[in-house]
Amino acid sequence: MEPLNLVVYHNDPGTAQGLVVSLSQHFVSVHRAKDRDEVRTSIARHRADVLILDLESLRTDEIGRLHHEFPSLCIVATHRLADEKLWTEAMNQGAEDVCEPRDEQVTHSVLRGRAHCAAA
Repeated sequence: MEPLNLVVYHNDPGTAQGLVVSLSQHFVSVHRAKDRDEVRTSIARHRADVLILDLESLRTDEIGRLHHEFPSLCIVATHRLADEKLWTEAMNQGAEDVCEPRDEQVTHSVLRGRAHCAAA
């Protein structure tokens, strides 16, 4: 298991819980922020290395604010229907990747994004 602390925020509780359960098989510490107001406190409280963030409930400029506030945080954004424009906006704001909120895609993006963050 990777020794990373992850925080998951997804507007849909079922999707969020599914991601937490799936990611817990690969990572030691996975926590769920239950609402958008809890994201920042969860990052700080759990000393998160990675944030999985639902872009269907937050705008891409929130990525920029979080990236500025937590510069070492690796942010993987999720969206069911991400297009090139949304992907570009999120990446320009500081996201490491944008993917569908599927377990295997998120796990792959976390590992790839964390490797990139660690190398930077």
